[in-house]
Amino acid sequence: MGARLAIGACARGARRYESGMKIFHSSTRLAGIAALLLIASPTSASPPIVETAVDLAQHGPDLAWSITEDLTTEIGPRMAGTEAEAAARRWAVARLQTMGFANVREEPFEMPVWVRGTEEAWLTSPFLPQKLAITALGNSSSTGAKGIEGDIAYFASFDALAEAPDAKVKGKIVFIDHKMQPTQDGSGYGYYGRGRFTGPNVAAKKGAIAIVIRSIGTDAHRNPHTGVTNFEAGIKPIPAGAISNPDADLLARQWKRAVPITQPQRFRMKLVLTPQNLGKKHSGNVIAEVPGSDPAASPVIIACHLDSWDLGTGAIDDAAGCGIITAAAKHVMKAEAPRRTIRILWAGAEEVGVFGGKAYFEAHGKEKHAVALESDFGADRVWRVDFKLPDSAKALSDRIAAAVMPFGVVRGKQPANGGADIGALVQAGVPAIDLAQDGTRYFDIHHTPDDTLDKVDPAQLRQNVTVWAATLAILANSSNAELP
Repeated sequence: MGARLAIGACARGARRYESGMKIFHSSTRLAGIAALLLIASPTSASPPIVETAVDLAQHGPDLAWSITEDLTTEIGPRMAGTEAEAAARRWAVARLQTMGFANVREEPFEMPVWVRGTEEAWLTSPFLPQKLAITALGNSSSTGAKGIEGDIAYFASFDALAEAPDAKVKGKIVFIDHKMQPTQDGSGYGYYGRGRFTGPNVAAKKGAIAIVIRSIGTDAHRNPHTGVTNFEAGIKPIPAGAISNPDADLLARQWKRAVPITQPQRFRMKLVLTPQNLGKKHSGNVIAEVPGSDPAASPVIIACHLDSWDLGTGAIDDAAGCGIITAAAKHVMKAEAPRRTIRILWAGAEEVGVFGGKAYFEAHGKEKHAVALESDFGADRVWRVDFKLPDSAKALSDRIAAAVMPFGVVRGKQPANGGADIGALVQAGVPAIDLAQDGTRYFDIHHTPDDTLDKVDPAQLRQNVTVWAATLAILANSSNAELP
């Protein structure tokens, strides 16, 4: 992984921090919160963030960092439905209770559990065999312990596979070669991710015996990116894996050279993937609250997800998100009781199908929620705020935009869409705000063994908490005329 991005370095190209001191004050109700001060010189590339002595003495220098560090150190990978995720829920309940939150509880649900096994692949023909760095995609079927070998059907993109005749695919191992490019807003994920989200299903329907994709990632390391895929009802799952970007480059080079070679020297791969489906197991959401002074006011819900993939320790996806939202709620709670209750949702089983978000909606979807927010895009700085609020909240959105602007956050021109775990709420009409993080390097790390604590920049993590606390304080003290 390259050098960490600092707050000022990330902001270059959009704006530079002004010299001097920038004092955090989001609203008059925020006066009691320990102020976070940004101090920068005109030439500073990464202005340090210094918290007040009161906050340091009471809660340590970095509450969000502490949560992220402790969760990844004491629990580590938290695959949905496993004992590791159950241990993480117990850890989360104890931690949130110790921090003084109210109504801390676990809300269990059941979900199908998939776990990986052996993962190996080789290019076997027409050149000397070369081993590939591969990982199975969630819900992949097994090749069996002996593996399978077959001809490769190469496709430059998901669209090329979708448009191909079945005869070009049947009986072969499909390969989709779709190289994702980095973007600040992560918008390429939806386009390139189709190869993972639905590529295996399309290949299975056309008669493929397996599928391998270029990882949905922007790095150049031999770290394959995992992630979930799904098969339609009635479609028999096939083995499905992702190879690292350098290995995908190798495969593409071999493909170009193999095309002129005549039979019987065919372009072939051997694949060994032995994941298992364990049936229904327990997972759960962890919920905590900052009680509001007005019990009749609808709550603000803030979310992250507690589970992670098993290749890394889930630091950016999504321990950091849980640290950010919880530290922000703690800052607001320290000032005084907000008017509205702040409900914290650490959702379970997001990675493998958003089961926690669905379970929360089933349990609480009929309750009125004032607004929903989620942090699930890493730990790099917030650079844009987007709104999806009622017309009555225009002045509210103006106050929030003004409060976060001193920290390098611009106002977006598109509606907020929420996050995965609050998606059902937003779809049902709950207002939403997106505090969009810089995703330029997110997909270098996403769903890989590299998702570890050292990839979290403490300065950028603090900026997240600052922006979230400012926003949350305004929302939690909003009037019924602004938010129903």
